[in-house]
Amino acid sequence: MEGLMLRLERAVTRLEQMSVNIQTTSSMANGDCVNGIDGGTSQCVDAFNVLLSGPVSDYLSKSRAIGSEVEKHAELVHNALQTQKTFLKMAATHQEPSKTELHDLMKPISDHIQEIQNFRERNRGSSLFNHLSAVSESIPALGWVAVCQKPGPYVKEMNDAATFYTNRVLKDYKETDRRHVDWVRSYLSIWTEMQAFIKQHHTTGLVWSKIAPSAPCPPPPPPPPPGPPPVFTDDDPQSQVDSAAAQHSALFAQLNQGMDITRGLKRVSDDQKTHKNPNLRSQAAPTKTKSSGAATSSKAAAQKRPPLLELEGKKWRVENFEQKHDLLIEETELKQVAYVFGCNNSTLQIKGKINSIIIDNCKKLGLVFENVVGIVEIINSKAIQLQVLGTVPTLSINKTEGCQVYLSKDSLNCEIVSAKSSEMNILVPTGDDDYREFPVPEQFKTVWSGSKLVTEPTEIAG
Repeated sequence: MEGLMLRLERAVTRLEQMSVNIQTTSSMANGDCVNGIDGGTSQCVDAFNVLLSGPVSDYLSKSRAIGSEVEKHAELVHNALQTQKTFLKMAATHQEPSKTELHDLMKPISDHIQEIQNFRERNRGSSLFNHLSAVSESIPALGWVAVCQKPGPYVKEMNDAATFYTNRVLKDYKETDRRHVDWVRSYLSIWTEMQAFIKQHHTTGLVWSKIAPSAPCPPPPPPPPPGPPPVFTDDDPQSQVDSAAAQHSALFAQLNQGMDITRGLKRVSDDQKTHKNPNLRSQAAPTKTKSSGAATSSKAAAQKRPPLLELEGKKWRVENFEQKHDLLIEETELKQVAYVFGCNNSTLQIKGKINSIIIDNCKKLGLVFENVVGIVEIINSKAIQLQVLGTVPTLSINKTEGCQVYLSKDSLNCEIVSAKSSEMNILVPTGDDDYREFPVPEQFKTVWSGSKLVTEPTEIAG
């Protein structure tokens, strides 16, 4: 990953050597970054360095104290933040390039995010999986540089996604190992400080150098090869909005377009600097129009992956099925996991005993299984029906709309954890083929007791 960061740094260095006495400044009233003629770092980059030397450094230290996969994961996060620092330095010394060129410049950040999330997927059997999940779910926050308006709330949303898993870490370790409690505090503080940094320096979006209207854009590049498919590909446009995580994945999938990394960047001369030419400040920004052709082309380029049901190592992969109601996994082992992704209007049955099951980005899916020794997770899904025939210790429902869970008599002790979900119902057996339905609370009331906050479920009367 160091190579990705170095590539971006070298590109900036080459550009800086192309002309002499290049400097970029902008009005401090607007919170812009400022660079000195001596090549010193900009104020916003200095502030980013404070974040790296403070919360990030503390997070690395706490991760090393835990060791194992957590320490390795932390190094990947550190590399990603270093690459973002390089990107911010470049933004402070160049005008904003075209969208295509911008996508290419942000690709190293996208690659880091993908690597961090893949690390979590490769270590699903780890005892520190909740730590890895907290990082994996929140690391798309680095994509704030691509958010056009008010990126701070976007970072907060990603931070909230991390707390779902950090709460699990606290539950498991708060009475037994203080190192993990300190780790949670240090990691969440990164994104809290990132929000403060954005609010001060990039309140309404990433700040580039302010210059005169841009020159005509170069001819468009040839179409890129097809990237990963969108999470949902059915005709329902609302499904594209059902999951924030799906939107983030689609965003960074679009960034994987190849071009010369330095192409389209333009230097800033003295007569183009707003602090030396006040009349430039009053000039209206160039009007940007949306191209319907580009949207149509992007949609046409998306290709749907073929359905897949296969055992890959110790993971059963069930992906991209439509209108398939006889899916069956029969030969299972205790160490195996099942990952169900992008299946719509389908039914899956899993026999025997398995370690864990993950349902991700599915719609109108029915799942029947016998025994799970770990956890069943439902993430970013809609209209899920799940039936337990044997036992399962933990059920997690996260970012899901509509979930019906039929418990068996042997699974009544199941622990159910939910977050950012709605329309959840648990059906408990009362006799032969009879169930009683209980809704899972979605609203809560919090009051100050005089010494602490007390939260309890609340119901709407009427």
